[in-house]
Amino acid sequence: MFDAILARWGLAPDGAPIVTPRAGLLPVRRGGGPAMLKVATEPEEMRGGVLMSWWDGEGAARVLAMDGPALLLERAQGRQSLTELARTGRDDEATRILCTVIAKLHAPREKPLPDGLVPLEAWFEALAPAAAAFGGILTRCAAAARDLLGEQRNIGVLHGDIHHDNVLDFGARGWLAIDPKSLVGERGFDYANLFCNPDMDDPSQPVAVLPERFRRRLDIVVDAAGLERARLLKWILAYTGLSAAWCLNDGQSAEVDLRVAELALAEADR
Repeated sequence: MFDAILARWGLAPDGAPIVTPRAGLLPVRRGGGPAMLKVATEPEEMRGGVLMSWWDGEGAARVLAMDGPALLLERAQGRQSLTELARTGRDDEATRILCTVIAKLHAPREKPLPDGLVPLEAWFEALAPAAAAFGGILTRCAAAARDLLGEQRNIGVLHGDIHHDNVLDFGARGWLAIDPKSLVGERGFDYANLFCNPDMDDPSQPVAVLPERFRRRLDIVVDAAGLERARLLKWILAYTGLSAAWCLNDGQSAEVDLRVAELALAEADR
């Protein structure tokens, strides 16, 4: 996967490779400096590379080289972690950092939109069938998604997967995003995923599902992003329903998604 690209770009391996179902990653050095080589194996990851290049290092890791499925990125060298902040009493700080990064990604650019963006309508296609199959709160999630998608506002380029492990510490360059899904739609969607994390990776150390923490995050995001509270709650409800649908369709637990959906619904119904 890596050998030909290493030779073509004059790279030297600088760590062990990481291979996932969607891509291969390899820490490398180029001209003595650290970088991360990513080779996509699925179209979704290739679209992400195009969007990373379009952002041009503003709010996202800088692209150093790109050729088809191969992407060379600056490598995060900072020692802080948003997951660690959230779990050690600094969740307010982590939430504000995520909002700052999203704002940078959403900032207007005076250039044509990148190719391959996926409309939110297509991204949500799994939710309605899952709501019909599983019922319960998913029916409310699907209704929220239907209302939102039918009348979107402030449409722009979206990361699509903002969470605590997709925004990394790049030292002097600050906190930057990686691994976008390359969507287009209402900007409120990009804030919804952070409400499920970092619990999605490890529910044994709960943060997102704590009612007082959910409400505190809601206050911070509404203030930092200038979003309408009721509409943000609908986006959280829609997103958690979609994420739960993906999990349930794959035979996985949707416990965190469904719990956050319940928190959003309870807050909305107040």
